[in-house]
Amino acid sequence: MAVVGGNGKTGRAVRGALAGRGVTSVSIGRAEWPHLVDALAGCAAAYLIAPNMHPDEPSYVSEALEAMRRAGVPRVVYHSVAAPYVPSMPHHLGKARSEDLVRRSGLTWTILQPGAYLQNLDLSADLAVPYDVDAVFGFADLADVGEAAAVVLTHEGHLGATYELASRVATPAELAAEAGRRATRVDASVEHPWLEAMFDYYDRHGLPVGTRTLDMLLGRS
Repeated sequence: MAVVGGNGKTGRAVRGALAGRGVTSVSIGRAEWPHLVDALAGCAAAYLIAPNMHPDEPSYVSEALEAMRRAGVPRVVYHSVAAPYVPSMPHHLGKARSEDLVRRSGLTWTILQPGAYLQNLDLSADLAVPYDVDAVFGFADLADVGEAAAVVLTHEGHLGATYELASRVATPAELAAEAGRRATRVDASVEHPWLEAMFDYYDRHGLPVGTRTLDMLLGRS
């Protein structure tokens, strides 16, 4: 198995979950990108992760898909995001366009759409976030995302499927209270307009995602 973008936190989680199933994987990062076809050669499938906030994710995904076709990789699992079709979040729309490329790639495919990572919230101290602390989210635990990726990569029945993934539904305030912390909203100045747009959307709508799909994939009752 290949994990394209395998050196980041998501890629490491996917590779760890595959290793736990006795599956060997190869991590493909920036160093391998100039020789992507060679790096992918002999792989039965690839898990495709774009760099966070990539300025042109469809181009990145298109290049990776072309390399997979040339290398003879028959199957791709694309790491997308929950609610990709949100016009007010440009980086989500980049993933929506990339999903379309994956579906039309000629490869067999599966798409995973995880919610916001639980690990993005630092609950070792009082929590401060630049959006409503009572907004509802479907949070995804990074380890669960890795396990879900390993399941769809190694089991039949997931071709042509798109799965939203969340480990639990909660508000930031609820998570902070469970950890014995306070949660407050702060006005944070951000340099990237996409982050500003994301925080504004979270402030108004949160990012709710159901948990049943992930439970099904991981065999939870």
